[in-house]
Amino acid sequence: MEARVFIREDGEVDTTGVSVALPWWSFTKTALAIALLRLSERGRVSLDEAVDGKPYTPVQLLRHEAGLPDYASLPSYHADVEARREPWSVDDLLNAVEADRLRYEPGHGWAYSNIGYLEVARLIEKASELPLADALADLVFIPAELATARLAVTPADLADVRMGDAVGYHPGWVYHGLVVGTAMDAACLLRRLLSGDLVRPHSLSRMLEPRPLPQFRSELHPDSAYGLGLMLSATNPLGHPIGHSGSGPGSWIAVYEQQGTTCVVWAATASGVDPEAEVFQSLPNGGI
Repeated sequence: MEARVFIREDGEVDTTGVSVALPWWSFTKTALAIALLRLSERGRVSLDEAVDGKPYTPVQLLRHEAGLPDYASLPSYHADVEARREPWSVDDLLNAVEADRLRYEPGHGWAYSNIGYLEVARLIEKASELPLADALADLVFIPAELATARLAVTPADLADVRMGDAVGYHPGWVYHGLVVGTAMDAACLLRRLLSGDLVRPHSLSRMLEPRPLPQFRSELHPDSAYGLGLMLSATNPLGHPIGHSGSGPGSWIAVYEQQGTTCVVWAATASGVDPEAEVFQSLPNGGI
């Protein structure tokens, strides 16, 4: 079970596979980052001032520099995902990971943190004075003219979504929700972001400021870095793939653009397809 979208620089589109709504997994982070940047443009959020009562800033949350932990490190979390148990409450989750205990001084380290993006979601709700689903629709999905993208937070929201090999409810969805939509809508969102249609030039420049992550270098990621809700190359980001990968129970996804060419691959885990590797092979210069 797979879905592929390839949009050439001239706008010509090739699609194969399923065309229904799919889980975007951590490409959700890109949507959340767009929403927070748009709120900052409206003067509703100051990106570089500390969040009320916290030692970190919104930018540090978006770039995974806030010092917050990640629930993916909890064996009990993975056990509940595997057993398809009911989601934990947010309070139980935060207590389990000791979320109040920062792992390093904000701005002086880097660690991928879904808890950090829970805080981003809360900031969006507070600044917009809307539930997260409505805020994302207003700030991201409607401006990007996406027909299928939405926030899913309950099992009922997923009735028409192709999840891959997994059946059931993922405990992580309750924390900041899971964006779902077609592979085409994922491609269109990234394409419109990078073309300057969704945020102002200064905001897009900030999103593309890379924090180099040499500790994660690999054959596929020889110069890895992270921006604001975007995976990048540390050197010349605009010349290399820009986007986000993500995975969850039953499937994974890669959504990237390079020099005007956009590629999305989503696949069920059991398919044996590596979406990220396939996307990078399809883009002009290969890997990040």
